[in-house]
Amino acid sequence: MIYDASLDELLQKVWNGERISQTEALRLYHLPLEELGALADRRRQLAKATAYNGRGNEIVTYNIDRNVNYTNVCNVYCKFCAFYRVEKDDDAYVISLDEMDKKIAETLALGGTQILMQGGHHPKLTKQWYLDLLSHIKNKWPQINIHGFSPSEFVHFREVFNEPLEKIIGDFKAAGLGSIPGGGGEILVDRVRQRISPLKAMSSDWLEVMDVAHRLGLYSSATMMFGHVETIEDRIEHLERLRVQQDISLKRKAESGNAAMGNFTAFIGWTFQAEHTKLKAPTVGAHEYLRTQALARIYLDNFPNIQSSWVTQGLEIGQVALKYGANDLGSIMIEENVVSQAGTTFHMTVGDMHRLIKDLGYEPHQRDNWYRLVN
Repeated sequence: MIYDASLDELLQKVWNGERISQTEALRLYHLPLEELGALADRRRQLAKATAYNGRGNEIVTYNIDRNVNYTNVCNVYCKFCAFYRVEKDDDAYVISLDEMDKKIAETLALGGTQILMQGGHHPKLTKQWYLDLLSHIKNKWPQINIHGFSPSEFVHFREVFNEPLEKIIGDFKAAGLGSIPGGGGEILVDRVRQRISPLKAMSSDWLEVMDVAHRLGLYSSATMMFGHVETIEDRIEHLERLRVQQDISLKRKAESGNAAMGNFTAFIGWTFQAEHTKLKAPTVGAHEYLRTQALARIYLDNFPNIQSSWVTQGLEIGQVALKYGANDLGSIMIEENVVSQAGTTFHMTVGDMHRLIKDLGYEPHQRDNWYRLVN
């Protein structure tokens, strides 16, 4: 074997916690999986060293929330989605307030602190419908966080309501919106987006929503759905765009002295699930998932948290992912409708969460959307 000094220098750079370039990320991607995983675990340790009063490396967190899809009517027809319906379909729906109340009551009874509320791009729901829904939830259930409406939904709202994002997001926040999920991120490369979801928000739109939300004091998560028509370089470009936006949000917060401004709380990556979808693409397995998550932990040096995606990978790989850069197992997901429509049906209980975390020698702790410990 020929000694490669430049590779040794890169590995030491990663070990020291220094920022890497896209070219360096591509080189790391081709390392043996176990070696890449060890580097990602090192970066996890560095990222969490001061968290939770210095106990961040002893703790793995999880959340209890419920996915609430307020409508399955959507007019963007993404090729990778098996959930959407058109208005004339027999199983098309828009949630009622009574049904929403029932779902939230069940969530609270199970120890939940949040609903993850997303829906299709319904062409006829008015802004007032959304504001009334948010106000109803916040007034009746003030203890629940509404983690709702992905960037692509806000871009849809901008078009339907004919209002600027600042106005829409500000009004939604005033009505009760607490934070924004990173759904609809897919791959933040327009060439890819044009192939898999041409009617959906493009990369700059998605990032603009997050930038506005952070300025208005809303925190958000960031996601990546990979393993379809994108290249490895596309995945790294996606990570670069997330890292740049996080730099912008954190710098703005520091320079303004306004701690109420938002930023990304976490990154969640998952693999494309092909069953029942129109997108014809080769799917990837656990090996590729772990490799991509590990690279994300190394590249996203300004993200404090990485979530494991047991929903698409299963409980065992979700657990293994905790040694590949993740510090959080995500949510038990009391309800999940979108990914399951594409063929994935894994389930998790709080007991499962505790077992998976303890078996690796960590302490399990429930947390809220801002990664504050609940217990």
